[in-house]
Amino acid sequence: MSEGEAVGAARHPARPAAGRFAAALPALGVVLIWFFLLLFLVYPLVRIFYDAFSDEAGRFTVANFVEFARDPFYLRSLVNSILLGLGTVAATSVLGFAIAFLLVRCDFAGRNLFSYLTLIPIISPPLVGVLGFTFILGRAGTVNVLLEDYFGLTKPVNFVYGLHGVLLVETLHLFPMITLNVVDALAKIDPSLEEAAEGVGARGWTKFRTITLPLTTPGYLAGALLVFIWTFSDFATPLVLGVHDLLASQAYLNIVQFVDRRLFRMGIVISALMVVLAVVFLIAARQYVAIKDYSSLSYSRIARVRLSPVQQAGVIAFLSGVMLLSFIPYLGVALASVGKGWSLTPFPVHYTLQYFERVIVETPKYIVNSFLYAALAVVLCVAVGVPIAWILARTHLPGRGTLDALNTLILAIPGTAIGIAYVRAFHFDLPGFDRGLTSFWIILPLVLAIRRLPYTVRGSYASLLLVHRSMEEAAASVGARGLRSFSDVTLPLIWRGVLVGSLFSFMTSLQEASAVLFLSLGGWETITVGIFSFYIAGSANEAAALGVILIVVATVSLVAINRIAGTRMGGMFG
Repeated sequence: MSEGEAVGAARHPARPAAGRFAAALPALGVVLIWFFLLLFLVYPLVRIFYDAFSDEAGRFTVANFVEFARDPFYLRSLVNSILLGLGTVAATSVLGFAIAFLLVRCDFAGRNLFSYLTLIPIISPPLVGVLGFTFILGRAGTVNVLLEDYFGLTKPVNFVYGLHGVLLVETLHLFPMITLNVVDALAKIDPSLEEAAEGVGARGWTKFRTITLPLTTPGYLAGALLVFIWTFSDFATPLVLGVHDLLASQAYLNIVQFVDRRLFRMGIVISALMVVLAVVFLIAARQYVAIKDYSSLSYSRIARVRLSPVQQAGVIAFLSGVMLLSFIPYLGVALASVGKGWSLTPFPVHYTLQYFERVIVETPKYIVNSFLYAALAVVLCVAVGVPIAWILARTHLPGRGTLDALNTLILAIPGTAIGIAYVRAFHFDLPGFDRGLTSFWIILPLVLAIRRLPYTVRGSYASLLLVHRSMEEAAASVGARGLRSFSDVTLPLIWRGVLVGSLFSFMTSLQEASAVLFLSLGGWETITVGIFSFYIAGSANEAAALGVILIVVATVSLVAINRIAGTRMGGMFG
């Protein structure tokens, strides 16, 4: 080597292999994230639409949708599903807005207690709630037995069986989604806007309708969309209440029967249609928010109005009534999980723990599987969701908008549709194996991770927005860049958001029923699958015991989330 070459080499030393790998690591991470989303989100959706628009020979056709449109029963199911979704949104909006407004704007005895209690209904899936309602309000439930014994009723009152029962169960389970988002939105409204409205004579209902209500639109629509999608895709609750003429119910019934190929194909068509409708509602909601101006929103301290004793009594009575109805499922499930001889009597005749012994000791697979799958799903959510949040909050990479759209799209996809999509997409034999991915239990954590990824992304993203870039720039100025800067500076500042998103992903993964019911094989059953299977088989007590376990775990998770995030957890949904 010449002297000049030696001097040049000294001035520009070759980058070590480890340094080159570290520099390429972010790019590799982005590629892996896109690969994960394309394989486990985009591909299943593409496959289900391919099946819906093709015949047995694989040729393009719209005949399947024409057949759907010509079938009066399917059309009635479509109309019923939309009406049920809209009805649930309307009912939850009334309850959610009223409760949120009282909690944020009014000061009354027990306000803090009710702020916790209003979160309770969301901790159990509708499947558990509907079981509790049947025990208390069913034809042979507690209320009807009391009416017959003490009021001479000769025919039981139909409180829950039918569309009205589904509406009741979904409303009392989902109204906290509206409450949480509206609480978050109300906290962002600048009080000066309402004061200005009062200055020109707009008070009471006029002020609420023209100022307060429009300014809560972004948060409210996020909650309303989730309520609609959740109701739209739930098939377990309607089936328990004997309602079959809904799209989700028909999709499930058509897919799980393996005899009639036409019905199987129609199940796929219904699933594709559910995805289309959900995406249309999502786009419509986003467009409506986009044409409005909410630039004045900022978190502000709002003085609460101290209510008079009479007004406080009315508010407490209203909130207590809502809580009483919301807690009916928990009472029913709790009694059924320990009660024996509960037949044509208001309450169980004897009490025992044998049903818990059966599901915990004799058949622990439901609990073990649920915790294993939910934990693995959370690991995947963190591994994929935190980098996605970083890309959205800190970079201007190409495709960033598409990544955000895909993350939002996940919220709109009904669980029924994604479960059927996975059945169709991953049933082919894998290279080196003689069976498909649907024959391996790992498919369940994967579908749970995709279903719950947005919660981890949103929790992490919200925390990243609170971390000023100057802190990361200061770390970079002393040589801490890339992963070193993230692990030493950023992560310690955003861990609360990551933890909240992870806990919510874990809790809702345990509750997932729509997707996993299609993918669970013998030995893979989760708690929700066990509840459904026990109830269908006539073992309602074992189903109730599993429901109680699910409620306890969800309660612990929700308490942890609330202590970490407080009332701002509404941002998890919006």
